[in-house]
Amino acid sequence: MSRSTDRAARSRLGVAPDAAAWCTIGKIPEPPADVHSEAGAGPLRPAFLRPLGMLGAVLVAPLMPIAMLFSLLASGEEALKRLLSTKEERERARNEDLDMERRDQAVVEQRLDHVFDGDWNAAAGQFLLRWYSHSSHHQRFVALAQGRILFAAPPKRVSVRREERMGIVAEIPAEQAVIEDPLPSYGNKKLRIRFVDGSWLVLTTEEQRSELHMYLMRHQQPDGSGSTGS
Repeated sequence: MSRSTDRAARSRLGVAPDAAAWCTIGKIPEPPADVHSEAGAGPLRPAFLRPLGMLGAVLVAPLMPIAMLFSLLASGEEALKRLLSTKEERERARNEDLDMERRDQAVVEQRLDHVFDGDWNAAAGQFLLRWYSHSSHHQRFVALAQGRILFAAPPKRVSVRREERMGIVAEIPAEQAVIEDPLPSYGNKKLRIRFVDGSWLVLTTEEQRSELHMYLMRHQQPDGSGSTGS
């Protein structure tokens, strides 16, 4: 966590988190109408970008071909490096590719490519139904603090200054759920919140092996159970 983000977290959340990271969730599937209605019929998608944010996207759009060109050049450079690499370097590259394949296979096997376990009546499904009712922002600042999992976000979707505008929108006490790294052997962006009833939902962090991943690496139990912070 950067110093500016840490200061904002302390100020806006009123606590010093043990670890935190900006996260997103996947597209929430369509729930049964009666279940959705009983949960308040809240929004299941984040808000659209505001006009200012849309203007920024329009201004950035002309730069996309240049970014794609640089990406192609980088890919070509990588291919050339592999072509000219030594036997040891090629072997290391193959091992890295195999490691990524195993990670992708583990993602599918553990259903981490799903948003949640699929049971709308369980704790994770009920929590997910209210996700965007708390805030229409597309991200959540997920923090571990004082035995709780905290979720912070701006009240509405913003394109800038998210840390300065965020506030706690939801929290889960330690006795209700833990957060865990389901793929501790791999560098990844996946985290899982597992509730005591066995239901779960998946978070995707902005960065690979985020601060939350590093915290869990130090505190996650040998049996794979996660942490809610100290």
